Amino acid sequence: MIAEKKIQGLSLKVGPLGENDRLITILSDQEGISRFAVPGARRPRSSMAAATPLTLLELHVGGRSDLKRVRQIKVLKSFSKVGQKLETLSAAQAMAELTIMLVARNDPFSGMLSTVLIHLNRLEEIQAPHSNSLLTTLAMSVQSCVHLLALGGYGLPVQECCRTGLHLNPPIGNWDWRCSLIPDEGFVIGSLPNAEIQLNPSELALLQRLFRPNIPIDKNGKLLGPKEVWLKLLTVVNCWTENHLQHSLRSLQMLREIVLSQ
Repeated sequence: MIAEKKIQGLSLKVGPLGENDRLITILSDQEGISRFAVPGARRPRSSMAAATPLTLLELHVGGRSDLKRVRQIKVLKSFSKVGQKLETLSAAQAMAELTIMLVARNDPFSGMLSTVLIHLNRLEEIQAPHSNSLLTTLAMSVQSCVHLLALGGYGLPVQECCRTGLHLNPPIGNWDWRCSLIPDEGFVIGSLPNAEIQLNPSELALLQRLFRPNIPIDKNGKLLGPKEVWLKLLTVVNCWTENHLQHSLRSLQMLREIVLSQ
């Protein structure tokens, strides 16, 4: 008898496999990234049709080959609400893309699943037609990437100058001050001509605050930072990711285009 095992995880990506099956990519604490065949999932009224992206699943898997097969599937939570708006879907897909880059296959990774679920729940809670919902989505997307990069060992080095070792303490109010992003190294105090991007004191301070659990808001509950600054911080995240993980986040580019179109 072939031993089966039970896995609880989040489906990050689903694609076709053969004529009637699907290939599902799962993030779980016990195995990191895993890929499984889901037999018959593309057939109408299949009991395996729940193998959809952005769904927390309980799977019973088994089989002799390297590509195990799903025997049973149970939906624990669907994040289908994030797919109702293109901006929240793009933000969620960016998390899925980044997670697949950061987490090794069949290697336990404690904390990544819970972090992704926290940010997916926040995206679901964004209320439309809230007038600021698009900007909130953008901010949440940038922060989720900052958190995942840090957890995955590629955190943005926003605490000290990568060349002098001096603490990056942004002098709020000194609008002549700049720090420069050198993608291979980190942030350097000063305005460098070869920098990928430069931040002023308030922009750096906002970026530093993204390492906290919640998005930065003022005492009245309003999100800190205008659209232009959040787009700039999105560029920082994408630039850092592309340089250190050798892949750009296509979903972040889609989110950028959505924000700019509004």
